[in-house]
Amino acid sequence: MPAPDLVLVDARVRAPELTGHTAVAVRDGVITAVGDDTDARAWRGPGTETVDLGGATLTPGLTDAHSHPVWGLEMFTGTDLSAVRDLDELRAVLAGAERREGWITGFGLDHNVFGGRPVHRELVEDALGGAPAFLRLYDGHSALVSETALKAAGIDGPRVFAQRSEIVCDAEGRPTGHLVEHAAMDLMTPVLPGRPYAERRARLVELLTAMAATGLTGAHVMDLGGHDVPGLLTALEGDGDLPLRLRLAPWCMPGADRETLEELVRLQERSGRLWRVGGVKFFMDGTVEGGTAWLEHADCHGQGTDAFWPDPAAYTAAVRHLHEAGTGTATHAIGDAAVRHVLDTVESLGAGGPRHRIEHIETVPDDHLARFAALGVVASMQPPHTAYTRADHTDEWSKRLGDERADRAWRCRDLRDAGAYLALGSDWPIAHYDARQVLATAQAPRGAASARHGLTGLMALEGMTTHAAVAAGEERVAGRIAPGYRADLTAFTVDPVTAPADETEQAPVRLTVAGGRITYRS
Repeated sequence: MPAPDLVLVDARVRAPELTGHTAVAVRDGVITAVGDDTDARAWRGPGTETVDLGGATLTPGLTDAHSHPVWGLEMFTGTDLSAVRDLDELRAVLAGAERREGWITGFGLDHNVFGGRPVHRELVEDALGGAPAFLRLYDGHSALVSETALKAAGIDGPRVFAQRSEIVCDAEGRPTGHLVEHAAMDLMTPVLPGRPYAERRARLVELLTAMAATGLTGAHVMDLGGHDVPGLLTALEGDGDLPLRLRLAPWCMPGADRETLEELVRLQERSGRLWRVGGVKFFMDGTVEGGTAWLEHADCHGQGTDAFWPDPAAYTAAVRHLHEAGTGTATHAIGDAAVRHVLDTVESLGAGGPRHRIEHIETVPDDHLARFAALGVVASMQPPHTAYTRADHTDEWSKRLGDERADRAWRCRDLRDAGAYLALGSDWPIAHYDARQVLATAQAPRGAASARHGLTGLMALEGMTTHAAVAAGEERVAGRIAPGYRADLTAFTVDPVTAPADETEQAPVRLTVAGGRITYRS
């Protein structure tokens, strides 16, 4: 056997179960041997790099199963509003906010800041000094826009969209500045300040490197971004290697015709050394706070009874087309009606074929749980989102749903106990990308999510390793430490399976390896 490129010794190897092994050999991006430190001495050759992990716990490389590292950089621009807690503080921050090309942009604005009031530009106009402003709410599905910004984009009244989007208007038909869902927000894109290519490229490398420092070796990217992201990734790999393995899922939106679906299938052929297009992303609804989650019964404002696809049968037909072409799907479904429709769609496809998954699943009744395992549908969930809610149900998410549905918040443990595959992620930039926070909040969920929904340490680790691999249809090559599997590896100074959640959240990462290359070491 040729000598390995890399040998890791003095490790506690988890595969993700504890194996008793202490050494791992890697060559050409693949694990070639697992054994003990005595074995490792025989593996080495003249060109082998040996890293002593000093007793650190070595796990399969952590994968964020739902992230937006490229598109998210466009969202994650301007003033960070995530720490703002009320309207007075919001106005103060905006009054002193940096301007770019005369614009004030911001992100991370919490719905709870408005204290139950409708989102309206008049609440902030006096703090802007006449500047155009575009402020994204934290859910990424809505924005608050100033009067001058609306005029710049030519938005002066309601419009009809192919998807469930809305320019919210008052009784006289004047826009309030609240833009709901993608099509409405996209009207602003032509007039917003742009980012030079060199800046976008540098920011992406910086972000992916920071992600690797938290133990991440890969991410399921739930978009294809804009501005030729495959070209950008190819250029980055031309200069070296990506810090993370990326699997990108382009969007399929309402109105997609056969030609569009065939193009989505052809896109699956695009790949690089550590990136590839894999699967297609759908939206079956929006968000609870925005009133666009598709619910079996309306929320407290009488909203939430419509699907993102105005004709849900057209969604089912599109999924079927992709399924028959061998392309898996990931569908954003937060409300109970949305989840039900996706499960019904997958059930109609019959046995076999590519893997399908549902993203978010924030509130589901008991009768949905067993269907995930029975149909082989992966549940993809983001435990850090629970921090946007409150245990006493006084937050906007809980108030809209009411106590009964809020009590069904983020049922991660119930889905695992029902036999479902459960892939875990952050949904960055909606929540922080730190993989340790994902592991910790999976074990100790916050806010409205009951502690009974917390996972064991092993379940949490599986959610970012073996179950994430299943979600990508890569369980035969990823998610485990074994010969023949990808050399994506993470080393912690604590054992994330047995350490308390708060220790895991702060645990130093000793080493991160993606594709056999060390991308971070402490």
